Amino acid sequence: MNKNELIGAVADNSGLSRSDATKAVESVFDTITGVLSKGDEVRLVGFGTFSVARRKASTGRNPRTGEPMTIKASTQPKFKAGKGLKDAVN
Repeated sequence: MNKNELIGAVADNSGLSRSDATKAVESVFDTITGVLSKGDEVRLVGFGTFSVARRKASTGRNPRTGEPMTIKASTQPKFKAGKGLKDAVN
């Protein structure tokens, strides 16, 4: 399912117009992105938790040349599925 299909499914399931469903889905994505960019987490009970993981700088190797290279520190978005989602999938 891609974003447009998700918007269509939200519109069908909720009875919203497609433009209202688009606004709702975009708003959810923007809110989650904004919270994560501040370093906080979004906890949706029964669904899962969106959080930010901080990765330290490390030394790796270039696979083509074998030369050592420095990998910069970074932050990565992370999602951990909740029990309700896990149970629904299995």
